[in-house]
Amino acid sequence: MASLIFIGIGAGLVSALLFAVVISGSPLALLLSYVAPFPIFVAALGWNHRAGLLAAFVGAASLAFIFTPSAGIAFAVGIALPAWWLGYLALLARSTPAGPEWYPTGRLLAWLAVIAAAVTLAGALGIGLSHSAYETAMRNAVQSFIRAEMELPDGEPLSLPGNIGSNDLVSAIIAAVPPLAAASFVLMLVLNLWLAAKTVAISERLPRPWPVIADTTMPRTTLIAFFVALVAAAVAGGFVGLFAMALTGAFACAFALQGLAALHALTRGRPGRPALLGLAYMLLIIFLMWILPVLAIFGIADILFGLRKRWPNSAGRLP
Repeated sequence: MASLIFIGIGAGLVSALLFAVVISGSPLALLLSYVAPFPIFVAALGWNHRAGLLAAFVGAASLAFIFTPSAGIAFAVGIALPAWWLGYLALLARSTPAGPEWYPTGRLLAWLAVIAAAVTLAGALGIGLSHSAYETAMRNAVQSFIRAEMELPDGEPLSLPGNIGSNDLVSAIIAAVPPLAAASFVLMLVLNLWLAAKTVAISERLPRPWPVIADTTMPRTTLIAFFVALVAAAVAGGFVGLFAMALTGAFACAFALQGLAALHALTRGRPGRPALLGLAYMLLIIFLMWILPVLAIFGIADILFGLRKRWPNSAGRLP
């Protein structure tokens, strides 16, 4: 019990420090802030979810005390509580005659998408409690960024080359922020969860056997949620439309990750597999914005048609 408390307090303080260094604005500080969930994941996976919850509370309380209550709330909502909840789900299991049945990684990935969209909505509400206030604040921020990049003096009208309207460009950027932010948050959480689980597994403290990541399959209900979000993003306004756009981006990223997992599964036992996967990752790095939609469509097809079940020989488990 004592070790759990010490681990929870230590993980919370380290996570809060990683979250707070972003204030300096340096690229290294920004990179460190991306791994802020890592200590909480380690506490929740290596000890139990109570250690993760204690770490979340300690980190939020310390930031609220040192800086402002809003900093503590932002940390709790955006970093700490998502990491604790995902750590709790990762170690969730039920007893069966064949042994414990662990929470499926596909459902965990679906939770990641929903959490990313919810955190994006919470961030928008933190910018402005009304949608008009949010849009005004975002418009001012985007215009200031464009002015700084173009080195325009204060008071000079914002004009862009060609026939590009400045208002149209700013509106397009504002509309693209929620889905892109949610998608990037999915990637951040996935990488932190994987790295923390791998670290805990190496130290032999992970209670759960290491899952076969290539077998990750999200439930079909995620397709329904995705298409409902697409429709809502097209017709709804205000924060409802913003949440729908964030959910669309988050699920698109999750489907792309599933497509990548399906690619790993379907190439098992095939000649030239390392070269094929290496080429796929190289294209993903170079043409990220073009390859991700293709992977997302592949992931959707995998859920819809069960591609891995149609080729059982290639998708069989390795010894």
